[in-house]
Amino acid sequence: MAVVALVSAPPAATPQRSHSLAPALKLARGYTAELYATGLRRPTALAFGPDGILYATQEKGEIVAIGRGTGRRRIVTRGFRTPLGLAWSGSTLFVSAQGSLHRLVVRGKRVVSRRTILAGLPFGRHQQDTVALGPDGRLYLGSGSTCNACVEKDRRSGAILSVRQDGSDLRIVARGLRNPFGLAFEPDSDRLYASDNARDDLGESEPAETIVRVEQGAHYGWPGCWSSWRDRELRGSCRGVTKPVALLEPHSSADSLAFWRGRLFVAEWGQYLSERWGRKLVRVDVRTGRATTFADGFEHPLGLAVEPGGGALLVGDWGRGVVYRISRRAE
Repeated sequence: MAVVALVSAPPAATPQRSHSLAPALKLARGYTAELYATGLRRPTALAFGPDGILYATQEKGEIVAIGRGTGRRRIVTRGFRTPLGLAWSGSTLFVSAQGSLHRLVVRGKRVVSRRTILAGLPFGRHQQDTVALGPDGRLYLGSGSTCNACVEKDRRSGAILSVRQDGSDLRIVARGLRNPFGLAFEPDSDRLYASDNARDDLGESEPAETIVRVEQGAHYGWPGCWSSWRDRELRGSCRGVTKPVALLEPHSSADSLAFWRGRLFVAEWGQYLSERWGRKLVRVDVRTGRATTFADGFEHPLGLAVEPGGGALLVGDWGRGVVYRISRRAE
């Protein structure tokens, strides 16, 4: 996984250690964290259903319903190949998995119908990532590249795709993204933002991971153009490339996105064997591009979901198998 990293600007608030049930985390001032669920097996995505229940995908292919504070986890269905995304439309749940997109009708935490609406999508080094429901009623899907840096034969690789909820009318929205893992629509503007994991062969400190504002027909540079972390400029063959709105630390694996309290939050999964980059939650102002550390102390944060009503942000830690609930500290 590849996550967007932190920008060089100093944090707006000094992180402080939480005094709640999640003492391992250090949070921006004024926030607190508690354990929402434990005992998960490599959770990859989170989404609240219309019933207010939190649903999670697990790396081995299960979807589980999570009872808050009870520790009860019930497997709703299984058999997906590395599911990485969840999106609800009424009682219909969409699941993105390796090479495919699935549609499930869920009633009373039970799946009453299930079918594959997209199959045969290209995958290799990366796969299909987050799925998001757009304000136009269409589904938007990040489709990672099959390689580190190459010219893809299939235009559906290294791209953001759009499709109707029945799987018809598949379109390519934007290209030039090595692994557009996270997708999120800004509530106030309905603009779509994506995280992108940059290439791995330019050194330990280059290039930057990026946040992009998704525009129809745009090309964001991969594989020939990249954003330099060192001088914050585009490098390589960059003619006609749309610039990112924010830069994040190199190799931090910028993954899931969520808008909460007027800012974009990025789960940085980090590096598997190194703790130099990532393993934190970053807060981004998409107007200025400024990014700051919001919370750290995770092993590998991945899934994000905003609680119904907006009172809290849920963070799934793939490494620890837990879900944290982050909220404003009571005055």
